[in-house]
Amino acid sequence: MTVVALVLVILGITPGAETRWPVPWGFVGHEFAARTAANTLPGDMPSFFRSATDRLVYLNPEPDRWRNFSQREMDQAFSYDHYIDLENVPAGALDASDRFTFLKALYDAGLEKPERDSGFLPFRIVELYQRLVAEWRLWAAEDDPTRKGWIADRILNDAGILGHYVTDASQPHHTTIHFNGWSPGALNPEGYTTDNTFHARFEGLFVEAHVTQRDVDRLARRGTPRSVAGSARTAVMSYIAESHTYVDELYRLDRDIGFDPNASTNAATRDFAAGRLSAGADMLAVLWWSAWLEASG
Repeated sequence: MTVVALVLVILGITPGAETRWPVPWGFVGHEFAARTAANTLPGDMPSFFRSATDRLVYLNPEPDRWRNFSQREMDQAFSYDHYIDLENVPAGALDASDRFTFLKALYDAGLEKPERDSGFLPFRIVELYQRLVAEWRLWAAEDDPTRKGWIADRILNDAGILGHYVTDASQPHHTTIHFNGWSPGALNPEGYTTDNTFHARFEGLFVEAHVTQRDVDRLARRGTPRSVAGSARTAVMSYIAESHTYVDELYRLDRDIGFDPNASTNAATRDFAAGRLSAGADMLAVLWWSAWLEASG
C-alpha cells in the first residue's frame, strides 16, 4: 500500500469517492505553519495563548481529521470550506456579506453545483476570525476564574481550527480549478501536468521528505505581526488572491524540476513549498494577533 493510499484509509476516504482534498498540506505541513506562527507572537498576547503552542500545532490539521466520507453529514458540512476556485467566482461575488449571500450569487451566475465548483475558504477564515474577536471580548469581561478558563479553552480551540484554513489558503492548489493537476477542460499551452496525484504528492509526500521546521522558520517574517484589526476581511481576500498568483509557478516547478519525494533535495522546489507554508504562518500570526487587538480596542 502506498503512503497516499494509507493516509486515505486512515481518514476513511475511499479512493475515487466524491471528495476533492485527500490531505491538504499533509499533517506535517500544517504543523510546521502553526508552530512558526505561534513562535512569532508578541509578548503582549495573553500568556495562556502564548504558552499553548503544542495545542495550537495539534489543532491545525484538525479539520482534516473530520474528512470521512462514510460519515457523510459531517464530511459534507465542512468539505467545501478548504478551497476557493477563483476562476469560477463571478466578478463581485466575493463582496458578499456572508457565505449564504455569496452562495446565492453563485446560483444566480448559473454554476451547476456552486458549493463544489467554488468553495467557501475565505468565508470560513473570516467567520472563525470574527468568532475569536467575540471570544476575546468575553474573556476580557469575565471575572470568574473558572468561567474565564472555559472561555480561554474555547479561544484556543477556535484559534487552532482557524489555523487550518489559513494554512490551506497558502497552498496555491486551494485557490484554483487546477487543484489536482491542470484541469483537462482548460487550455494548457505550457504543458503542465494533468497528474491527479499532484496535490497530495506536493503538499504531503514532498513536504514530509524535503521540508523541515527550520526551512519554514527561515522564510517567515520577523518581528511583531502587522495588525489588520478592523480590516481582516480585506486582508484575507488579498492573501488568497496573492496565493493564487503562485499557481503557474507551482506547475512550472513541477514540470521543470519535479516535486518528487524520492529525489534528492532541490533548493528551488524545497524553498517554494517552505515559502508557501511560511506565508501561511505569517498570515496566521497576523490574524491571531489582530483578533486580540480588535477585541481589546
